[in-house]
Amino acid sequence: MKQLVLALFLVLSIPYALAQREIKGKILDAKTRMPLQATVVRLIGTALSTLTDREGTFVLYPPTSGNWELEFSLANYANKRITVEILQEEQLDLGSIFLEEDWISTEKLGLILLEDQDLEEEEIPTANSARLLQATKDPFQQAAAYTWGSSFYRMRGLDNSYGSVLINGFIMNKMHHGRPQWSNWGGLNDVMRNAVFSSGPALASSTFGGLLGTQSIVTSPAQFRKGLRLGLAGTTTTYHWKPFFNYASGLTSRGWAFALSGSYRGAKESYWQGSDYTAFSLFMGIEKKITKKHSVYFSGIIAKNKRAKNSSNTLEQTELKGINYNAYWGWQGNRKRNARYQTIQEPLLLLTHVWTFNERSKLTTTLGYQWGYQAQSRLDYQDNLNPDPVHYKNLPSYYLTQIDSTYWQMSSDEFNALPEADDFKQTTLAHLQQAEESRSSFIQQGQIDWEALYKKNTSFNGQSKIILFEDRQEDQTLSANTAFQTALNDHLLLFAGVNYRNLRSMNFKKAVDLLGGSYYKDIDSYQEKTRQDSDLNHPNRTIYAGDTYGYHYLLLGQSLEAFTQFTLHLHRVDLYFGQQVNFTNYQREGLYRNPNYPTNSYGRSERIPFNTLGIKGGVTYYLTGKHLVQLDLTYNNRPPVLQYVFDNVRVTNTITPHLQAENNWNIVGSYRLRTTRLQTRLTGYLTEIRQSTQLNFYYTEGMDLTDSKGSLVSELLTPVDTRHIGIELSLAYALSSTLKITAAAGFGQSFYTNNPRLYIQATNTAKPQDLGQAKLRHYRIANGPQTALALGLSYRAPSFWFIETTLSYLTDSYVRVSPLKRSPTFISDPQKMGRPYDGITALNLAELLQQEKLPAFTLASITAGKSWRLSNRSILGFFCSIQNIFNIRYRTGGFEQSRNATYPQEMARSSGDYAVFGTKYWYSYGRNFFIQLYYNL
Repeated sequence: MKQLVLALFLVLSIPYALAQREIKGKILDAKTRMPLQATVVRLIGTALSTLTDREGTFVLYPPTSGNWELEFSLANYANKRITVEILQEEQLDLGSIFLEEDWISTEKLGLILLEDQDLEEEEIPTANSARLLQATKDPFQQAAAYTWGSSFYRMRGLDNSYGSVLINGFIMNKMHHGRPQWSNWGGLNDVMRNAVFSSGPALASSTFGGLLGTQSIVTSPAQFRKGLRLGLAGTTTTYHWKPFFNYASGLTSRGWAFALSGSYRGAKESYWQGSDYTAFSLFMGIEKKITKKHSVYFSGIIAKNKRAKNSSNTLEQTELKGINYNAYWGWQGNRKRNARYQTIQEPLLLLTHVWTFNERSKLTTTLGYQWGYQAQSRLDYQDNLNPDPVHYKNLPSYYLTQIDSTYWQMSSDEFNALPEADDFKQTTLAHLQQAEESRSSFIQQGQIDWEALYKKNTSFNGQSKIILFEDRQEDQTLSANTAFQTALNDHLLLFAGVNYRNLRSMNFKKAVDLLGGSYYKDIDSYQEKTRQDSDLNHPNRTIYAGDTYGYHYLLLGQSLEAFTQFTLHLHRVDLYFGQQVNFTNYQREGLYRNPNYPTNSYGRSERIPFNTLGIKGGVTYYLTGKHLVQLDLTYNNRPPVLQYVFDNVRVTNTITPHLQAENNWNIVGSYRLRTTRLQTRLTGYLTEIRQSTQLNFYYTEGMDLTDSKGSLVSELLTPVDTRHIGIELSLAYALSSTLKITAAAGFGQSFYTNNPRLYIQATNTAKPQDLGQAKLRHYRIANGPQTALALGLSYRAPSFWFIETTLSYLTDSYVRVSPLKRSPTFISDPQKMGRPYDGITALNLAELLQQEKLPAFTLASITAGKSWRLSNRSILGFFCSIQNIFNIRYRTGGFEQSRNATYPQEMARSSGDYAVFGTKYWYSYGRNFFIQLYYNL
């Protein structure tokens, strides 16, 4: 075997016969006329590419004579393509080629408003795909990233777990949930711009890729634009101020390159009340070009991000406190303190070796290590001392729903005519008075009362009953990957790679602040006395600030995947075919012995393996040099993410019932037209996702799992089948050399295609309870607007200023439905052997369970920028933007609460103007601003 591998590498290393055909040229900045080092020059339709040297020069050797298309790309510059004709044995000198700085794309990265947000409420993720698209220049994908991103628009109805993000081949998608953690490199836009985006299932050279596509970021210091960049940005959204710097030495005469970048983002209070924000980011890169064939570079990234969260709210809460209301904060002394914050710090170290055998073959290998933690804070309490300001008994709706339904059918005159001694009248008046008092109190206060919490904790002889804690996740990930590409001949290319990841994840509850007390008991006061301890191995435990309590477990994950992809370039047809195999296994090790699972919570579980396969293929047919059609087909069998493997991962090793790999089918067809003035694309897609799993956590009442008080439960849906179908249209037309119009339209539908089984697991029950099928078929998936339109007009002046305006219309956004309300348990009366509750009719049940469609909205934005070339060839510039010009306040999403487990409860608690546990919503930013000043030296 060793001899075979050696022979293969020797064959690939043998230089091909010296080609007589040669294309050379020099790349310069259109404004400064300075050479542009590290520009990627690619021969379209082959694997041939090269980088410009310190003088901006390049040389390429086309395999055959004829017409060839060259593409020139460099971070912060607009891509450029030219067509050349080369004769047999001709040496073609293209002379100077000028690239223009891409003002709009470069500076608009700061407009992706969700770059550091990961909104979660009751463990329901809201993850869009805006950041995944930052490297693309397709008009539709640009609209999805910059124009629709703040509205939680999702490309093709999928969240970003279906897209792959790599940094130097290191997979950034987390094994826990499959999504990239953007905060790991947030604030480092300048060094993360050297990225290639492969849309959808199309060919990606460094990985098999996901259904949404692949974003491959390369942090080679030699490829960064040489120079120093200083800047200051300000915004009225997530943060207020962002000073930043970026330095790149370029490749020196001794073969070294250095890069350093950093930023700070902060706000004492950002857009939402009581939401402070602090983030530091630093990048360092060193590269050594050892020989013409070998180079090695090191990249280090550290980013710490702490963000106070904002709450989702019911309509009742919004009416009383306003659209910017945030229930998570309260005054402590003279400062606003938020009880729910998210902290992320996960440094990343990468060492990459690039071995260029010759013009046709290259091997890239990276070793990576990432470690650090994520923390989500909230208040913990015992003995029913709930400090939540939006507890349902603090709101008027609770008292109004206590009123007999007869009152709501009476006129005010009829009610007033009742005798004063009438019990019904007196009881009703008492409830109305209580509702008015709670309304007044909530309007005046409605925030966390920190002083009251401290005072309450002094009443128990030093024992705290309310504390602040963090759910901590401390990960260590070791990764090794290698990617090989070669031209087997003038028409056939091979891409192959192997990626290995090893995860060790420690998860626990950490006491952060005892809020005035001296200690806290590690018990669950809602359990029976014999089951209150968190760990039977250490009963009756007293904890202090900084201690672990509640739950403590270790998750282990390993993944090995290998892929090969072939591309065949013929006269008018390009073909590709790829395949991938993946071997993944997971394991849990409990470090506490939970009293509800005494035999299946402590120690290691069995290893749970998944062996999966993916295949894809596609064809591109060139009707002419301007018209082409594409067809891509994908089947991908992927393992479940780690968070779905165990049905109650915090306290037991029990494996999720009927756990299986997810099956994905995808077909995408496109037509493209590109002329000197017009670029357009029409795409249709169909995606089928089968056998997936969904997991949610919430508090519910009425299921009699333990007692009448209710239970904190995990809700598991499996298998879940969904369909995503739609069309995309993009258009860019140059009205003149300076004026361009763009248009984008997406029409999609995302919905459930089956009725999955619903399992409920309470924290104090031994096994999950099968509630039967949740009738979800044909319900829409809550994934943001499913119809989106945008029209833009931009002007780019020869004197280096630009202005752009965009008008967007978004609709077909739906609230996430409650599976529990669509299960047999919701309508079945246990006192009647499972027959429906009295009073249920098909009509009123259909009305109650009808999915809410959120209102459509229209947004307008304007961006502008200007730069000046100074006498020392440096550049001074600014960029500014106004988003949502007309201050439209709209709901970006929402979810039905599952607190009421039965139909009678739901109806009894919905009799007033507002339901006691109504739908919760997230709201958009109103009018907001962004401005950036920068100096490039």
